[in-house]
Amino acid sequence: MGLQFLAFTLFALVCLPALPQDAPTAAADQSASASITRVDPPPEIVPSVPHPDLTPDARGNLSSDQMRELTRVVAQNFRDNFKKQSNYTFVERDVERTMSGDGKVKSTEIRTYDVIEIYGEEVWRMIEKDDKPLDAKEAAKEEEKIQKIIDKHRDESEEDRRKRAEKEAKRRQESRKFVTAVADSHEFKLVGTEQTGGRETWVIDCEPRPGYEIPDKEARFVSKFRGRLWIDKQDMQLAKVDVEAIDTASVGWVLARIHKGTRMTYEQMRVNDEIWLPKHMTFRVDARVALLKGYNIDGEQTYRDYKKFRTTSKIVGIGQAQDPPK
Repeated sequence: MGLQFLAFTLFALVCLPALPQDAPTAAADQSASASITRVDPPPEIVPSVPHPDLTPDARGNLSSDQMRELTRVVAQNFRDNFKKQSNYTFVERDVERTMSGDGKVKSTEIRTYDVIEIYGEEVWRMIEKDDKPLDAKEAAKEEEKIQKIIDKHRDESEEDRRKRAEKEAKRRQESRKFVTAVADSHEFKLVGTEQTGGRETWVIDCEPRPGYEIPDKEARFVSKFRGRLWIDKQDMQLAKVDVEAIDTASVGWVLARIHKGTRMTYEQMRVNDEIWLPKHMTFRVDARVALLKGYNIDGEQTYRDYKKFRTTSKIVGIGQAQDPPK
């Protein structure tokens, strides 16, 4: 998942509003045993969201005030949406293709994971490799990994839990400067409307402002990217985003140089009439990390089988789960 993580991190820094991190709570009401229990929840009524005025000028451009208002609404909706995401488990299938210099596929790896949350920590448990179930030895290693995480957090003190939450909140706070940099360093144009996933969306292009230099050196890399956003008109949620590097960008805090042509597309979908969750991501990454290891990778992630945790479930250790009564 290393390069997928790099691609997603790039997307999050350039495009997503900064999100507050709620303090992780003791997950006595969540299931993280070898067999994960899920249920389909009843749909919830989602209130309508006030729409900002997106009337463009004669050239189709949106003013700074309009973009600030749009960002405010979408960011708030994204935060509210984010708070619900930890209630869901899902299956994630990752495809990673290593490319040669002439664009040919050198190797392909396919991994499928059951993704759960344990004591506020999101955990990937591999369940398939190359679209085949794991053998007994590999499956046992995955269960041992889950058990170690349970043991790590089960007896965690409130103080340690608070420190963990503060550390994550600080990391997210740092990302705010990148979001602000995008708003200041890019020009936004309302292209029109489009059907995305069967729903009507606003389509907005963002291009770097010519000659603008971002004051914060660590955030200057965002001026090397352009993108297109699809905003759901009814829910005011980010339905899709397409980001492309138009020049080499140095991302200092991960010691990475991301080269021109790196691109990522990310899509979300509405689930259970209450939440927006990841649907599909594709990426093409040409980068060098820590000035040592080069990556030329093409890949995709798909997400499926979203289910809510059963609120009466308990976290138990490996071997502690009991069979249901007959």
